Amino acid sequence: MAAPVDEELFVSLQLLLKAPSKEALRDLCAQSYQQGAPQSSQLALSTAGALGISLPEAQQLLKSLHSLARHVVFHSLSRPEQISRLFPASFHGSLKNLLTKILLELSRMAVPTCLLHLQLGEEQQVVVESSLETLDTMLDGLGRLRQQLALVAGK
Repeated sequence: MAAPVDEELFVSLQLLLKAPSKEALRDLCAQSYQQGAPQSSQLALSTAGALGISLPEAQQLLKSLHSLARHVVFHSLSRPEQISRLFPASFHGSLKNLLTKILLELSRMAVPTCLLHLQLGEEQQVVVESSLETLDTMLDGLGRLRQQLALVAGK
């Protein structure tokens, strides 16, 4: 179970209700996740303007969003119910659901992946995206297959 999140963090997140659209909210969450975002005066200014809030409120909002997103990624929260449990019961329901979806997307994007390009014949190419663990399992299986083929070829 993930460590609890400070409830003070959620007070400023209620300011997200002033976002002009879901897409604007999604963009703000993605921008706030970046390293250094909470200290970015340019991002704080644009956030304040977009939401019609004061600069200190925008700075606190960015810090809260950044902290929540980092918490979700750090604790590998990968299911909607895990993320929604972080929110206090009094938090706005629709905003909680939307933030849960957005944070779920962010956490999936933060997982290291590997792109594997397989050339099959002259003209056919397959691209497979997988996690590092899946790639490791696949390579282990291919190694075993190679050993078995070497044994068969040696007989």
